[in-house]
Parts: sequence; C-alpha cells; structure tokens
Amino acid sequence: MALSPRFRFGALSGACFLLLAAGLIGGSAAPAVAQESPCAECHDDVPLDATPHAELACLDCHPGFDADPHPEALPAKPYAVCAECHDAGEKLAASVHGGAGKAAPSCRECHGAGHKILPAENAASLAGPGHITATCAQCHQAEAKTAARGIHAVLQGDRPNATCVDCHSAPHEIAKAASSASAAKALASCSTCHAAVATEQHASLHGKAAARGDALAPTCLTCHGGHGILSHKDAKSPVAVMNIPLLCGKCHREGSEVSLTHDIPQENILENYADSIHGEGLFQKGLTVTAVCTSCHSAHNILPHGDPKSTINAKNVVATCTQCHAQIELVHRKVIEGHLWESAPNQIPVCVDCHEPHKVRRVFYSAGMANQDCLTCHAKPDLAVERDGKQVSLYTDPDAYAASTHAKTACAQCHTEVTPSHTRPCETITRKVDCGVCHAAQVEQYQISIHGTLAAKNDPDAPGCLDCHSPHATKSKNEPLSPTFARNVPTLCARCHRVGAQAAVRIHGETADIVGSYADSIHGQGLTESGLVVTATCVNCHSSHGELPPDDPRSTVNRANLPDTCGKCHYGVKEAFATSIHATGEPKDGEHLPVCEDCHSSHNISRLDLPGARTKMLSQCGGCHKEQAETFFETFHGKVSQLGGESSAKCSDCHGKHNILKPTDPASTLSRDNVVATCAQCHPGANRRFAGYLTHATHHDRDKYPWLYWVFRAMTALLVGTLTFAVFHTVAWLVRLFLSRDQWRHMKAASRLEGQAKLYQRFTAFQRLQHVAMMISFFTLAITGMALKFSYAAWAQGFSRAFGGFEAMGIVHRLGAVALIIVFCVHVWDVRRQKIASGRTWLQTILGPGSILFTPRDLKEFIGSIKWFFGLGPRPNYGRFTYWEKFDYFAVFWGVLVIGSTGFALWFPELFTRVMPGWTINVATIIHSDEALLAVGFIFTIHFFNTHFRPDKFPMDPVIFTGRVPLEELKHDKPDEYAQMVASGELEEHMVGPIAKPVERIFRIFGFIALTIGLTLIGLIIYAMLFSYQ
Repeated sequence: MALSPRFRFGALSGACFLLLAAGLIGGSAAPAVAQESPCAECHDDVPLDATPHAELACLDCHPGFDADPHPEALPAKPYAVCAECHDAGEKLAASVHGGAGKAAPSCRECHGAGHKILPAENAASLAGPGHITATCAQCHQAEAKTAARGIHAVLQGDRPNATCVDCHSAPHEIAKAASSASAAKALASCSTCHAAVATEQHASLHGKAAARGDALAPTCLTCHGGHGILSHKDAKSPVAVMNIPLLCGKCHREGSEVSLTHDIPQENILENYADSIHGEGLFQKGLTVTAVCTSCHSAHNILPHGDPKSTINAKNVVATCTQCHAQIELVHRKVIEGHLWESAPNQIPVCVDCHEPHKVRRVFYSAGMANQDCLTCHAKPDLAVERDGKQVSLYTDPDAYAASTHAKTACAQCHTEVTPSHTRPCETITRKVDCGVCHAAQVEQYQISIHGTLAAKNDPDAPGCLDCHSPHATKSKNEPLSPTFARNVPTLCARCHRVGAQAAVRIHGETADIVGSYADSIHGQGLTESGLVVTATCVNCHSSHGELPPDDPRSTVNRANLPDTCGKCHYGVKEAFATSIHATGEPKDGEHLPVCEDCHSSHNISRLDLPGARTKMLSQCGGCHKEQAETFFETFHGKVSQLGGESSAKCSDCHGKHNILKPTDPASTLSRDNVVATCAQCHPGANRRFAGYLTHATHHDRDKYPWLYWVFRAMTALLVGTLTFAVFHTVAWLVRLFLSRDQWRHMKAASRLEGQAKLYQRFTAFQRLQHVAMMISFFTLAITGMALKFSYAAWAQGFSRAFGGFEAMGIVHRLGAVALIIVFCVHVWDVRRQKIASGRTWLQTILGPGSILFTPRDLKEFIGSIKWFFGLGPRPNYGRFTYWEKFDYFAVFWGVLVIGSTGFALWFPELFTRVMPGWTINVATIIHSDEALLAVGFIFTIHFFNTHFRPDKFPMDPVIFTGRVPLEELKHDKPDEYAQMVASGELEEHMVGPIAKPVERIFRIFGFIALTIGLTLIGLIIYAMLFSYQ
C-alpha cells in the first residue's frame, strides 16, 4: 500500500522524535543528521556536516515546509528566518543592507547558500579574508573598482592590505546615511590599523570638533577619501605634496563654510600661501620639497598655536622651521649678532615675528645699507694697507661687484665678523672669509684635496679660493670672462703648473711640460683651435676642488677611477671597455690591467687620424704584449707598419679598440663567427681559409709552427750554401787570375788599343735591350723588396719615405714585378723565334754546343776550372757560355718562377686561399723573402765580381751593353767559340765596328750607377743584419 508524501513525512518525523527522546533519556542528544532526513529522498544537496548548521534540522531553516505539497520558494525576507538564531536580524533590518525600499541582499548572498556556509576563518568561506572583497563586489561594483586602485588593495601575502570588513567591521550595522556618529565610527575603524595616527587625530582640533558633533569636522574620509585611498607619493592622491594646499583650502579658503562659521585667526590663508615663497616654489617651480600645510601644522596632530604641544607654538616654531632651514645662525648673521644665539637666545625673535605666517617671502635687506657703508671706504682706488712690507690694495670695484655672482650677497654675509655698532665695523674682523658657509660641499672637497692639505700646513704655494675665483668680481663658470670658464681653465691652472712654476717643480711625472703637452693634445686643440668648450679641461679630469695625487685611491685620476672619469665624456667607450678583457681579465703577477692613460697617455693625447698615430699604437700595445709584438713585426702587416704604412692592419683593426675580448668569446672580433668579417674590413674577398693566416706566427717556434720553421731552415740552408760555395769559387778564381796575370795582361792592353778595329758581336741589340730592362726591373724590386724585408732598419724607413710612403713603394714594387715578367715572357718568345730560325729541334737547341742551359760539358769545364784554380791543370777551353754564366741565367729563370709565384700569392691572398690554407701565405712570405735575398746577394756580389772586379775585366766588362768584344779577348775568354766560328766560316759575319763613344760612355755610366746602387744595398743589408736586427 503506497503512503502519501504527507504520511511518509509525518511518520519519519515521529520516528525522529522518538529517537531524540530516547537520546535525551539516555543522557545524550544525537544531532539531527541531514542524511536521515526525509528531505534527502528528493534533495541531494551537499551534507551540512562541514558547516556551522550541522546540528540543525531542515525545518529549522525551512519552516512551513512540512505542508503537502510544500511551498516552492523561500520567505520574502529570508533574514527573518536567520534572525530566529542570529540576533543581528534587527540591526540588519535597520542597516543599508536591510532594504529600505530597494532590492536588498539576502543572507546567503554574502554568506552563501545554507548548505554551503563556512566559518569566516575557513579559507574557502565567502565571508573570509580571501573572498570577502569579491563577495561585496557582487553588489558594490563601483566601490570595488575604486578600491582596487587604492593602497589598501596592495597584496600582502595572499590577502590585500585591507578588506571590506577590516573597515566595515560591523557589516550588519552599516548605517544608511552619513552622520557625525558614523564619522566618529569611521575614525574608529581606521584606528584598527593606524592607531598612532588616530590617537593624534583624536587629540587634534579636528578630532575634538568631531567628538563634539561638529558636522564640518574633517575625518579620515574627508582628506584621504573612501574606497580609493592612494599613497601620498601618488601624484593623484589628495594628500600628495602638490595637492595638500588645495585639500586644506577646501575648508580654509576665504568664504568657505568653515571660515564663515569658525573663528580662525588667519585670513585669506590659501591666497596668501599661493603668493608666498613656499607657494611660489610649489606651484610655479614644482618643488615638492617646499613647505606645505602639513610641513608646519603636521598632518594629523593639528593644534592651536597656543597649545604648548603645537608645532606652531612660539616655543616650537623654530624647531619646525629648521626642519628645512638649517644654519639659521649663519643665514641671519647680518641682522642678528652672532653671540646672541648662545648668550641671550630669549632676545632673538622667533621666525614668525619677522616672517608672517602664510605670507613668507624672501627678505630683502636694504641694499645700500650695509654695502654702502663698506663702499664708503672700499670704493676708493687708493685704499691700501701694508702687510709684510707690501702694499695690499683694499679697493673694491663697485661695478665689478655688481656684475659678479655675489651681487645679491651683502658684504656682511661673507665678512661675518663685522660689528655694525662700531664706527669702523670691519675692525672686528680677525679671520679670512669662510666660503664654506654657502659652498659647503666645495670646501669639503677642497679640504681633502692636495691643495687643501697643503693650505692646512700653511704652505705658501697652496692655492686658496681667491687664487682661482676673483674676490669681489667672482663670475659664473659659464661666463666667458670668468677665469673658471672652460676656455680659460688651462690658463688658470698654468699659473702654477707651467714649466718652472711652483707646482711644476714639485711634480715629477712622465710629462715635464704638462701645460704645453695639453695644448698640443686633442683636448687642447679642440679647446683652443676649434673652440669646443665641451672638451676636457683640467677640472674635467682632476675635478674642480678635489684634486688628489694619482696614487690616492680617492683621486679621479687614480688607475681604479680613470675609466669612470673618462667615461663622463666617453660614455660609450666606457661601456665597451667595461666588458673587455682589459677590464675583466686577471693581471699577471707584478703587473696591472691597462686603463685609459696606458694607451692614450695623460696630457698629450693625440688624434688617431694624424700621421703616425696608428703606428704609435704598436709600441703602446707592445709595452704589455712584447712577445705578440715581436711576432707581429715578422709578418707583412708588422713590416709595413714599421715602414709607416698607416693603412696596414694594426692591433685595433683585428682585436678591436676598447671592446677587446678573448678569441674564444663569441662576441670577440676574432671569434670563429666574426674573424672572416674582421679580415674583410681590409680584404673584401676574405674567406674562411684566408682567416687561417697566422698573424703572429714566427719561424723560430718549431713546435707551434713546424711548417714555417722547416721552410725557413731550408731557405736559409739554400742561401748560405749557395753564397758560401760562390764565395769560395770566386776567391779561388781571383787568386788564380792574380797568379796567371802574365797570360791575360797583353790581351787586356790590346783591347784598349784596338780603337776602331772590328769587334766580335756576341749579343744582338734586342738581347741587350732585354738585359737593360731586366736590370731596371730587378733593381726596382731589390730596393723596394729589401726595404720591406729589413723594415726595422732606419735606411729602409728612409727608402719608404723617399718613395712617398709604403703604399707608393708597394705600387712601384708590383710594377717592377710586372715588368720583369714581361721581360721573361719576351725572352721566351725570342728563344723560340731563334730556334725556329735556326731550323733546330728543341733537343738540339737545349743540348747543342751553343746552348745556354746546362749540359754534360759544363760539368767537365767546372771540374777543369777547379783544377786550374788550384794549379792542377790548364785553363779549360770555354765555349759560347760558361757554367757560371749559365748559372746566372738559370738563377733568373728560377727566381722568376719561385719569387714570382709566391709574390702573386702575397699580392692576391684572397684568391689563392680559396684553394690553399691560410698558413701557406706565411710560407710564401718566407720563400719570397729569402729567395729574393739570395738573388740580391748573389747578383750584387758574385755577379758583380764576374762583370766588374775580375782583374782581367776591371773596372767593367761592357759586352752586355755594347754587345761587342775584341777578337783577342774572345780568343782568350772563349777559345772554343772562336774555334767554332773559324771552322764554320761564320767569324766574319759576326765582326762589326765599334759602338759610338758617347753611347759607350752612357752605358759605362749606367753600369757604374748600377754597381754603386748594388754595393750600397749590400752594405745596408749587412749593417741591418749585424746591428739593427730585432
């Protein structure tokens, strides 16, 4: 049988009643468990066990719901139900939340639904600290937005500075309208957090008025606002310094309700303040440190001036004013005798006696009163006094004084010891003027400076204030006529620091003439030549008043402080330097990291775009990096730099200037990612292999640079071996010629007497022309090349200057190389032409009797020559070309190929390193240089012996220029060639007349000039190797 809902409800209720009764009888009451309620059959709400309502039954909060069917809605005023248990019902009904004609919130809108209500201390509670602000914001959206911008919304941990209930501590009793009672209550709410301030407010005029029920009495809300309270540091805050006069002026302005209903002693307070010096400073100059209402009256403890505790009481007003105005004894020394401050302070008027409140202005003393008294005597040009046997003028130029920066400073403000009551007020002056009264900071700096230290020791050479600043005509440093104007500072300092002056003789630095060095420096030139008053002068580096020796840690020119000192003008450089290896590296033992003056010097800093400035850098860097500098000068860049080549790469071009970093640093100019771009600054075609060029390589380090080491050793062995053998050969030949002079004297004499007789033609005009062209190109290459090789020698640097600098000398060297290659190519063409004309094959041409290349016969002639030199056999019958002539010829071919190929690699390194590693350029440099030295040494010694110094040819063998040789000489020198010509019947075909004497004379002059140049160059090379090698 089905039971009706009402029956089921009644039966279960009865069962619950019996259980409750049983519990009471048993001595304990079991709570009404929501799960056992018949409501649970239909309602699956969350159980109430975790809420404060866990002990309540459903009908306790839902009365009248036992009807069948029960109502669907809650009562019209749910708080009436809550009020049966909570006694806040009546208070809530009377509060702003109680309705009063508009939709009012129910209890659950603030506390949550009945089944979800949690204790306020529970973190999840809607009424708890973490959620209450958001809960209130459901209805009070405008207030919540305003509060979110205020200082109370700033989070402190997981909660704001203040929540709604921190201020509205009785939320069920919030009044519907403002009243004096609510104002006092608001103050009480604020006192929870601001107890000290609230105490002051209670005791103040405003607090007492509020306590009396004065409706116009200001409260916390009046000044600070309600929900949107801002920090006093916020410019939008009504209590920000700039806004305080206007805030106070709401009540205290003339015509306000407060001014009309209350007896306030002062009138036009806001207007007078705005016109005062304080108001001017605030409103016109924006000085937030100037005095406002709260500075004098305090912010909350505002009391009438008659109250002994008041900040404006007669006993306290001085202390109030001196919060901002210090040294009032000195400031008032003209109007108040100094001794009164200690002997009779009660006779001294308080501030407001002279400076009317709210109308404070700058005090203008009668301009002519004290000053005119002084000028009565001191305006006379002849006024003087005798001191230490010298006449000292006491004249003060009134016009100069009026134009000075002290024009508004009265005499007595500096000469504080004057006594106006005396007939001659200045007779009481016993001390010098203390400039520190007004210029305290500058005097403090001066006292610790070297100048001030010497002055404290009564050093007669120590400068004081008046040595730099004219006593009664002091001008601003910004005025061009001032001695401290930037343009005049060097002249001012030079009074003591010029050569021979009192300061110069005391200083023993690296620069004897400091003033002269500065005048020639980039700073001095910028000042005097360009008129740049922003350039650095003495005071920019040494400071104006705090000059200290460089070894003093406090000095602006101490090593530790120099980057900051220079960085005041060179800020970007300072930033780059601060991250460089020079600033962050670890100094070696006994050494220090470089700073600005180590590279740029102190007083004679030069411009980097002047001639020689870039090359000077090498010695500067070399002062610390000696090993790197030595290896650098062995490379092409270093050699060119020693010759004055400004465009050649210097240290800073590769490593950077102020931003030098380790190559392992990704930001370094030499890092793997940046090195190619660094090289490309000078070598646009640079590539990764090109960057492998060894910029500091040395052929002396076998372990680090084995290729360079062994190539250099091989080239040295070739040079020494070749020249050694050639010298022995030459000496042996010379001895044999001297011993066999009877065999060739008649031939030499006959050749001179032959006159116009016919001569044998050994060389054609075209061959002679080739030789002259080759000589000119070779001498060009020798002079310019040896100058580069021995760039450290003075004569090499002189050669470079004579050519117009290395750049011009380099062009001449390359032109010589091109000319020699052209001669070489023309000669090869001529040989081919002769071969074709002769009808011989190449084999016949190369191995034939008239060949200029080595053949087996040359070995026999060489062995025969050695035997002849030592008297072991006869002189060989030499043919058309001897073995030593063939060696000379072969050397030209060898030199053109070896020196030429390496020269092109050096000329076009970017191209060659596309297929070869960068270090091959270093190898090419060694081969090119040493092979050239071998060629020059051999030609200008051994070859010159063959053509000039052989006794049988001395002073010159002109055959290569004239192409002709006397027949007797041919028979003696080339007996086999003569025999072949006779046998073939071709002798007469080669007989020609002599060359014109003027032409022969020109050839001889040309030959002797070449001889002189060659021998001179050999002498310079030997001198450089013996005495100049570095």
